[in-house]
Amino acid sequence: MDIYNVEAAEILANEAQLLPIGEAAPIYEKLLSTFPTAAKYWKQYVEAYMSAKDDEATKQIFSRCLLSCLQINLWRCYINFIRRVNDKRGSDGLEETKKAFDFMLNYVGNDVASGPVWMDYIAFLKSMPVVTPQEESHRMTTVRKVYQKAILVPTNHVEQLWKDYENFENSVSRTLAKGLLSEYQPKFNSAKAVYRERKKYIDDIDWNMLAVPPTGSYKEEQQCMAWKRLLAFEKGNPQRIDATTANRRVTFTFEQCLMYLYHHPDIWYDYAMWHAKNGSVDSAIKIFQRAVKALPDSGVLKYAFAELEESRGAIQPAKAIYESLIAENAGMTSLAHIQFIRFLRRTEGIEAARKYFLDARKLPGCTYHVYVAYATMAFCLDKDAKVAQSVFEAGLKRFMHEPGYILEYADFLCRLNDDRNVRALFERALSLLPPEESIEVWKRFAQFEQTYGDLSSILKVEQRRKEALSRTSEDALSALENTLYDVVSRYSYMDLWPCSTKELDYLSRHEWLAKNIANRGDKSVVLTSGATLDKGDIRVGSNKKSLPQSSKVVRPEISRMVIYDPRQMKGPDFSTTASGYTKEIDEILKRLSPQMMSFITNLPAIEGPSPDMDIVLSVLMQSTLPVGDKPGSQVPGPATSDLSGPGKSGLNQNGSVHRPPRDGQSTKRKNSERGRAQEEDDTSTTVQSRAMPRDIFRLRQIQRSRGLGPSQSGSAALSSGSVFSGDQSASSDNVGARNYVSKILPNHFIVMRLIWRTHYPNTKPEW
Repeated sequence: MDIYNVEAAEILANEAQLLPIGEAAPIYEKLLSTFPTAAKYWKQYVEAYMSAKDDEATKQIFSRCLLSCLQINLWRCYINFIRRVNDKRGSDGLEETKKAFDFMLNYVGNDVASGPVWMDYIAFLKSMPVVTPQEESHRMTTVRKVYQKAILVPTNHVEQLWKDYENFENSVSRTLAKGLLSEYQPKFNSAKAVYRERKKYIDDIDWNMLAVPPTGSYKEEQQCMAWKRLLAFEKGNPQRIDATTANRRVTFTFEQCLMYLYHHPDIWYDYAMWHAKNGSVDSAIKIFQRAVKALPDSGVLKYAFAELEESRGAIQPAKAIYESLIAENAGMTSLAHIQFIRFLRRTEGIEAARKYFLDARKLPGCTYHVYVAYATMAFCLDKDAKVAQSVFEAGLKRFMHEPGYILEYADFLCRLNDDRNVRALFERALSLLPPEESIEVWKRFAQFEQTYGDLSSILKVEQRRKEALSRTSEDALSALENTLYDVVSRYSYMDLWPCSTKELDYLSRHEWLAKNIANRGDKSVVLTSGATLDKGDIRVGSNKKSLPQSSKVVRPEISRMVIYDPRQMKGPDFSTTASGYTKEIDEILKRLSPQMMSFITNLPAIEGPSPDMDIVLSVLMQSTLPVGDKPGSQVPGPATSDLSGPGKSGLNQNGSVHRPPRDGQSTKRKNSERGRAQEEDDTSTTVQSRAMPRDIFRLRQIQRSRGLGPSQSGSAALSSGSVFSGDQSASSDNVGARNYVSKILPNHFIVMRLIWRTHYPNTKPEW
C-alpha cells in the first residue's frame, strides 16, 4: 500500500470534515503522520477543535504545527483563535494579542501574501484604548514603526499600505510627514519593484502540493525548479536590504520550500550549506539534525552531516553519526565500514583504523571492498607494502571467486613490479573461475603480458583466452584464428591506434558482423545494422579495448529505401480535413463529374513515391466503374478492393500513392516506360493536339481504326462510352482531370499517364 497516495489522502480529509471531532481525530493524526507539513490538513484539524470549543486541544495542535508550516492561512487561523480567547480579558488580553501578532509577523511577515496581516495588526494597534497623552504618543510611535516595516516587505498590499502610511503621517503632523515620507519613498519603490519580480517566481509554485518522496514526475521536477529559482532570487538580495533582514527572508523561503519538498535531500543540504557559508555553523547543524530525522534512510545526508561536524572539530558527534550509519543501513554496511576506517585513520590514527578493520572483517556482511580499501590505505598512506600484501593475501582465501578482487590484487602487484606473482595470481584465479566470469580477468591478463611479456607469451595468452572463452555466450561466434583486429589490439596504446579512422571503422564493422553472422534468427542485425550497431560497445581483438569516439559510424536505415526520382517535388502543403483529403482536393473533386470522382476515389491508397502499375491496373480491372449513359444518372458508391491500402480512401493525405518494395522493380518499371514510350511514338502525333470528339459514335470509330478493344483501356465500363456524361463535355472533364492530377499528384507522372490512358486510350497526354 502506498501511504503517499495523494488522492486517497484527499478523500480521507474530506470524510474527516463530515465527522465529529472524536471520530475525525484519528484520521487527521494518520494523515499528518504521513504529511507532517501539510498546512491545509493542520488547519482542518485545528478548526475542528475550535468548533468544538476545546481550547486546550487547539493550543496543543498549534504548538505542533505552526513553526513547521509557515503558511498565512494557518497562521491567520491562529491569530483569530488568540483574539477570541483574549477578547474578554481586558488589557491583559490585548497585550497577549499584541504579542501573538508580533510572534506571527516575525515568522510569516515576509510572505508575499502577508499584506492583510500587516493591515490587521495596524488596525488592532489603532483600536487599542489609551488614557493618557503618553499612551497616545506611545501608540502612535508603535503604529509608525509597524507601517515602516510593512512598506519594506514586497507583498501584494504594499501599495495600499503606503497610501495608508501617507494618510497616517499627514494626520499626525504634516511637517513631520514630509521628511519621513521623502525618506521612505525610495524604499517603498524598491519594495514595489521587487514584489513585481517576486510574483513571477511565486506564480509558478503550486501551493496545494503535498510533500511526497521524489517520483521523477514532470510536475514534480517543475515544482522543484520553480522553488530553486525563487531561492536563487531571494539569495541575491534584490532589494539591497541589510544582511540580517535578507537572511531572514532566505530562511523563510527555505522553510516554506521544505513544506512541499520535505523528502528532497538536496533542499535540506542546500539549506544547511547556506547557513554554513554565511557563518552560522550552529544553524547548519540544526538543519542537518532535522534532515536526518525527516529522511532517516538518506545515507548521503548523514555523510554530509558527519563531514560538517568533523570540519568544525566535533569528532565525537561525527563518530556517532558513522556508528549510526553502520547500525541502521544494512545495505550500505561495507561502504560505511570503509568510510569509518578512513575517518578513524584521520582522527585517531593508524592503530584505531587497524583495530576496527580486524573487527569489521569478521562480520558476515563484510565484502571484498573492505579488504581492498584497507590494503590501499596501508600502502598509500602508511607506506607499508608488506601489511598491504598481507591483507590482500588474507582476502584471497575468502574472495578467490570474485573477479573484481583478483583485478585489484593484480593492480597492486603491478605497482610493486612483482610480475612473477602477478602471473601466478592470474593462473590460480583462471583455474578456479568459470569461463563466463573470467572474461575481465583474461582481458587484464592479456594487457599485462603486452606490458611485461615478450611476443611469444603475448600470443600464447591470447590464444588461450580465445580457447577458454569460445564456449561463453559472449564470444561463442568468435573465430579462434588470428585476425587483423588482434594486431590492431596489440599495437594500440591508450588513444593511439596503428591504423586510420577509416580502417578502424571498416575493421570494427566486419568484426561485429563476423560475430553475428551465424545469428539467423535476427535478420535485422545485418540488414539494418546501421540502426542497431553501436561500435562504442565493440571490443577490439583479444584485449577488447573500447574503440575511440571517432570510430562510431552512424549508418542509415536502408531497409525501406526508395528509388530517387528527380521529378518528385514536394507538393503544396494542404491542411488536412477530417475525411482524410485536403480542402483543395475537395474543391477539385466538386468540379469533376460524379463518374470521374467515383473513379478517382476507387484508386488504391498505397505508400511510396510511385505506383506499381500492375497493382493499380488490377484494382481498376476488378472495380465496378459507373457508366453515365444518361444525363443526371446516379453514381453508385465507390467499390472497395482487397488490394487497397489501409486507408481505403483512394488517396493519402498528401495525395501520393504507394509502391510496395519489390525485387527488380526499378528495371521492370524502366522497361515498361520504354515500351509505352515507343508505342506512343508510333501513334500519330497529330492526335495529341486534337480535342476529344463529343460524338460517341465517332469515338468508337477512332477506337476501331486503332485496333483497340475496350479491354485494353483497363476498365470494361469504357466499352459503352466515356465515363464522362451529363452536361459536362469530355473536353471539360479533360481539363478537370488534368487539373486534378497536376494539383494532387504533381510528383507521379506514371499515375497521370495511367488515368489518361484509362479514360482516353486513343489520345496522348499533353504534359
